[in-house]
Amino acid sequence: MRKLVFIIFCLLTQALFTNAQSLDTSGVVFSSAAGAAPAATVVRPAARKAEKAIIKKTERSVKQSLWAIFIAGFIGGVLAFFMPCIFPMLPMTIAFFTKSAGKKNSAVGKALIYGISIIVIYVVLGLLITLIFGPDALNSLSTNGVFNLLFFIMLVVFAASFLGAFELVLPSRWVNATDARSDKAGLAGLFFMAATLALVSFSCTGPIIGTLLVQAATQGALLGPIVGMFGYSLALALPFALFAMFPSWMQSLPKSGGWLNSVKVVLGFLELALSLKFLSNVDLAYHWHWFDREIFLVLWIAISALCGFYLLGKLKFSHDSTPAFITVPRLFLSIIVFAFTMYLVPGLWGAPLKSVSAFLPPMSTQDFDLSSVNTPAASTGVTDTTKHKYSDLFDKPKGFNPFFDYDEGLAYAKKMHKPVMIDFTGHACVNCRKMEANVWPDPQVSKTINQDYVLIQLYVDDKTDLPANEQTLTPEGRAIKTIGNKWSYLQTSKFVSNSQPFYVLLDPEKQEPLVPPQGANYDAASYLKYLQGGLKIYNP
Repeated sequence: MRKLVFIIFCLLTQALFTNAQSLDTSGVVFSSAAGAAPAATVVRPAARKAEKAIIKKTERSVKQSLWAIFIAGFIGGVLAFFMPCIFPMLPMTIAFFTKSAGKKNSAVGKALIYGISIIVIYVVLGLLITLIFGPDALNSLSTNGVFNLLFFIMLVVFAASFLGAFELVLPSRWVNATDARSDKAGLAGLFFMAATLALVSFSCTGPIIGTLLVQAATQGALLGPIVGMFGYSLALALPFALFAMFPSWMQSLPKSGGWLNSVKVVLGFLELALSLKFLSNVDLAYHWHWFDREIFLVLWIAISALCGFYLLGKLKFSHDSTPAFITVPRLFLSIIVFAFTMYLVPGLWGAPLKSVSAFLPPMSTQDFDLSSVNTPAASTGVTDTTKHKYSDLFDKPKGFNPFFDYDEGLAYAKKMHKPVMIDFTGHACVNCRKMEANVWPDPQVSKTINQDYVLIQLYVDDKTDLPANEQTLTPEGRAIKTIGNKWSYLQTSKFVSNSQPFYVLLDPEKQEPLVPPQGANYDAASYLKYLQGGLKIYNP
């Protein structure tokens, strides 16, 4: 056991060291030569100061992202605890601790070691995912079309498993071998007992773990899978330790029954709804336009409605038992689900649906939008209505007419004597869609962007090939073949960041940030203050 802890410590140290190295970027800036590859130049003191501010903001953003992953993992662990494969095992496990130990303190000690073993097993799983893929691969998962398609298929399979189509079962020889070793006394026996729980419960927890790892990996944070698995395993291990300390609490727990399978089925509906986001990412990145906002919403409405009917007992699956009556919790939950279903319906005609806008395809993919029919450009504050490069390729955010090429936008800004607002965005960026739907439509924010800035949107995950004469290699040997490659390299080389959204208020003449760049900010007043701060520096 000590050797195992030492190995885990060494691997964690290596992962942290690798993460520190990945943040070490060279001081290069992007040249404005049209169609050319970025060139390395000496960074001026002002740019170096801005670079340090960017790094601090990036580190703060990474910490916030890791906390979000931890919370998601913890919630996943709580849900896993109420799965049919784990919840019924709690009384048997606690009984084993209390009967095999002569004293209560001994039972508590064994339960704590058992819980720690659960945490170690799942954290090692997250660590292996991190070490196998590495920081660059983890970040590319969120923008890679093939991986997003595989994630979609994977989540659909998980959903089908939860709905009762089949069970995901690990090879029986793995379970038998681990169970045989759990009979040993001491720490090793408790560790293999925890491993047996992980293997036996895989049919229930596998889809939750898989979904969590997919979400953590696509966040692009190196330690995301480790943090997610720690949150998950902590929520799973806590009940065993707490109930071993206070066995009388067992009397207050609900008895096992059909409600456990209902939890599993509801999670199946949620996984099915979540899978559509990954399919949408592929559709947007490759400009297929098969999966527009209306189609996405229709599928979500159907899934949500079916979940509501299931909670009311009007829809049954193979493993369901017939309830004698509808309990009050099921009734309340069905009301919430049906209310959410009704909330989605106006979105088919262009309602913004701000609470879920981050997960939906952009409003620009909406074919029938009553809120923008015959809306004059003047009412939105747009001063430039000319057609820009790549405007046929990318969908404009509602109420804006951005440039999609850095050099073209920069040249226009110099001509108009206006500062530039660069929006490093992505088709698969959830927070980007939330900003465009919730913050940018604010009257003062949209007016400031449209009238006082030249907006340039650069998609770092676009898969459209560049013309042959623009495809090149960077000084570091990185191939620039697609539009996404070009703008991704611009962001990482000049602004030392690879997260989206990433907003840069730029002086077009000096090509230096007016104020430190920032990421998503969902407070419209604070975001407006940020925009006005750039204007004050540009026009003192």
